[in-house]
Amino acid sequence: MTVFSNPVATALQLMGGKWKIAILYNLRNDAVRFGELKRRLAPITQQMLTKQLRELESDRLINRQVFEVIPPRVDYSLTDLGRSFMPVINALCQWSKDNQEVLLAIAQQSASEDTSV
Repeated sequence: MTVFSNPVATALQLMGGKWKIAILYNLRNDAVRFGELKRRLAPITQQMLTKQLRELESDRLINRQVFEVIPPRVDYSLTDLGRSFMPVINALCQWSKDNQEVLLAIAQQSASEDTSV
């Protein structure tokens, strides 16, 4: 990972992408199995979820625990480093709630502009 002189850029490089923050959010309370994560994050593809989970594991934000049972079971949970990011995610959630009306208006405007082209 490239470390930038700007700490925000460094964090965004680690957390960037459409799915990583959503994955961490869904692991905030308990360990979650792969299939359950896929259901919660629909319409994510299995390939994309696998890629994002591998990157988060490589970056030491999540743990992957394999259970030797049939059918195979794999649970994902937050590491201490992943848990340390939860205040940021909680602040993002609060910001979204506080600005919900404006964000919905922006989304509706964007959608209408996309259909008018």
